[in-house]
Amino acid sequence: MKEEITFDDFLKVDIRIGTIIEVNDFPKARKPAYQLLVDFGDLGIKKSSAQITDLYTKEELLHKQVSAVINFAPRQIANFKSEILVLGVYNTDGKVVLLQAIKAIKNGEQVS
Repeated sequence: MKEEITFDDFLKVDIRIGTIIEVNDFPKARKPAYQLLVDFGDLGIKKSSAQITDLYTKEELLHKQVSAVINFAPRQIANFKSEILVLGVYNTDGKVVLLQAIKAIKNGEQVS
């Protein structure tokens, strides 16, 4: 377990729901990854590099809603600027399983 934080610390993390609208291979990434474009409604379209190629095909990801941290500073990964962190959990095989809502949610809604 990580160190204890306050509720105010948690409130600094902006987690939103978005829909993947484009998925591309990312051959220049060190580890296998996709380049994603995620629609967050009024907050706009954001880019992410996601190491989720083990369990998801490009076709499966298209139009899938995901949870993402949208207020990290952008990170340069090879020739691509990743603006958000799509959230997932490592399974027992070390592969990322995406965190998703059970029901459809309006793009841009905040996780709380």
